[in-house]
Amino acid sequence: MSEFARVLATLRQIRGLSPFFALDVGRPDDSWHDGEALSHGPALPDALDRISTRYRTGERRVAASLFFLGYTARLVSPVVAARAVDGVAPDIRPANLWWRYGPEGLQVRLKEPVAGVGIAESLAPAVEAVHAVTPVARGLLWGNAGSSAAGALRTISRGGVDCLALADELFADPPLKDTGDFIPFPGEVVFRRRSCCLYYRLDGGGTCGDCPLPPRRT
Repeated sequence: MSEFARVLATLRQIRGLSPFFALDVGRPDDSWHDGEALSHGPALPDALDRISTRYRTGERRVAASLFFLGYTARLVSPVVAARAVDGVAPDIRPANLWWRYGPEGLQVRLKEPVAGVGIAESLAPAVEAVHAVTPVARGLLWGNAGSSAAGALRTISRGGVDCLALADELFADPPLKDTGDFIPFPGEVVFRRRSCCLYYRLDGGGTCGDCPLPPRRT
């Protein structure tokens, strides 16, 4: 079986787990941006402006965090699921992506169904691109990635898959190692991150389930 076929087979196997595990492949229409547009041009600043308007926030770093939460949830989840089912994890580096931010929120898709590299290497260009256009801490962005990976592990574990060994492997090294800790809890994957995604800064927002801050509502 070719690499293309193996990656496609994995994507088909995992897409039913939840909408965040469904990752489409192929060139879309002209409303989508090439993944490389994250690092240059107006596409990313424009997306952050739209997020700021949508969520009524004047804090650019909050908009940046929300963007990266969506980005990692839609890309890290399929990679984690692929690893969990012993499939071939797709290449989610910007060079192999299309993306857009619209009324449905952030959407991503692959250019080609090819095998990828590690999560940290895959996300590092996007972390630097977001950090370059707004003063948001890199540690916060990596915390969002860790939260997305842990969330994917939690969803998969609820289907009866033992994810403890995979969790240890994925979070063995920086930068994911530094994002949080897994807390022993029978029958559940529980993660407590070390940074806050700033969701509580929105009108009507609060702290998330894995937030290190005391629970709050606004």
